[in-house]
Amino acid sequence: MIDLSAAEFDVVVLGGGNAALCAAISAREFGASVLLLEHAPRAFRGGNSRHTRNLRLMHTEPAGVLSDSYSEAEYWDDLHRVTAGRTDEALARMTIRASGDLMTWMQRHGVHFQPALTGTLGLSRTNAFFLGGGKALVNAYYATAERLGVTVVYDTEVQSVHLDGDRVREIVVSSRGFPATIRARAVVAAAGGFQANIQWLKRYWGDAADNFIIRGTPYAKGRVLDALLEQGVEPVGDPTQCHAVAIDARSPKFDGGIVTRLDCVPFSIVVDRNAQRFYDEGEDVWPKRYAIWGRLIAKLAGQIAYSIIDSKAESLFMPSVFPAIRADSIAELAHRLELDPAALEATVREYNAAVVPGAFSSQALDGCKTEGLTPPKTHWARTIDTPPYLGYPLRPGITFTYLGVRVDERARVIRTDGRGMSNLYASGEIMAGNILGQGYLAGFGMVIGSVFGRIAGKEAALHARA
Repeated sequence: MIDLSAAEFDVVVLGGGNAALCAAISAREFGASVLLLEHAPRAFRGGNSRHTRNLRLMHTEPAGVLSDSYSEAEYWDDLHRVTAGRTDEALARMTIRASGDLMTWMQRHGVHFQPALTGTLGLSRTNAFFLGGGKALVNAYYATAERLGVTVVYDTEVQSVHLDGDRVREIVVSSRGFPATIRARAVVAAAGGFQANIQWLKRYWGDAADNFIIRGTPYAKGRVLDALLEQGVEPVGDPTQCHAVAIDARSPKFDGGIVTRLDCVPFSIVVDRNAQRFYDEGEDVWPKRYAIWGRLIAKLAGQIAYSIIDSKAESLFMPSVFPAIRADSIAELAHRLELDPAALEATVREYNAAVVPGAFSSQALDGCKTEGLTPPKTHWARTIDTPPYLGYPLRPGITFTYLGVRVDERARVIRTDGRGMSNLYASGEIMAGNILGQGYLAGFGMVIGSVFGRIAGKEAALHARA
């Protein structure tokens, strides 16, 4: 067992997910000795990255599992629209361009890809899927890091990061229950956000946060982020914003992962606990809108909603790990969902009467819509009239928070006085708010972590070895 207080490393990486691993591998390849501190035990290593399955890549022609092309201009337009312009365009475009060679780098470091699966939201043109999912990706990176000589220590929580002017002076940790103080020539903060810290979430959401379900790692408490912000690092991103999707309300409180997400929303009507619709379920293609639904549900009474479909839609999406609640009538389904049967019957009847038939397409914006209905359903509107009827209870599933630290194009952390830290860099969720001011684009979080992980690792190594 390594004596952390006595050890000396060029670069210390705080975190154990995709962004941290990319930084550790990159720093090691640039000649630095590297220590990676993972809060979780080995069996749960990898942070939220182990629950991912793809990333979004720019490409000018078909490449590997990617079909057709996805230009910088289109990528930027997609990002600009989902963030409503709340993004650092220079950093965003740099990230988009850098995504063009990520697949080659990832393959060189042990990651394998597979064609998009049926029902994966029509992403085969824009997103590359990991063979074996995020856990396989994480395992491949850990194997590569250890082969290169990165020292990995598990069960190690950062308690505080002490800054001295523009430098990290020391890091205090609890490693397997024992305290240690670590010093390093350069540090990469890649420890994620504060989404697993319910008390911190309640600062902005109040008691509603008690009903939030945390999709990913329970170890993302935000200690590193909190320590940096308290010592004059410039914050970036809206603290009230988070990547929140609609997930099955029967999911575990923590770590349920991607299988708890429900992709049925575009093909359904979604009602609150009074059995009333409250938003356009067909506003846009699902990869560009799925991340708004957690926030919508978070604002409802009780933070609960219900997705209602019939048998025509059952095969159009990847279902939850939990079985649908089924019934032969709308009234019976309402009873099983603990909704008012008369109210749900009236909502379905009103919706069905407003549906204007069109050419249905589950893979693109289509001509099926409603008329004279508030709120409207602008695409994929089909009558709900073919039993059995299915329902899923929905709650907000929090993936990551948007509050983070400001960085420059070299991944250097920036202080509130505008100066860059001389030996502190950041990658992943802890700095994603520079680029994702709000909203989300499927697979883009992994791109930010990969691109800035590589940059942060390189820059930390060059600084430490200078």
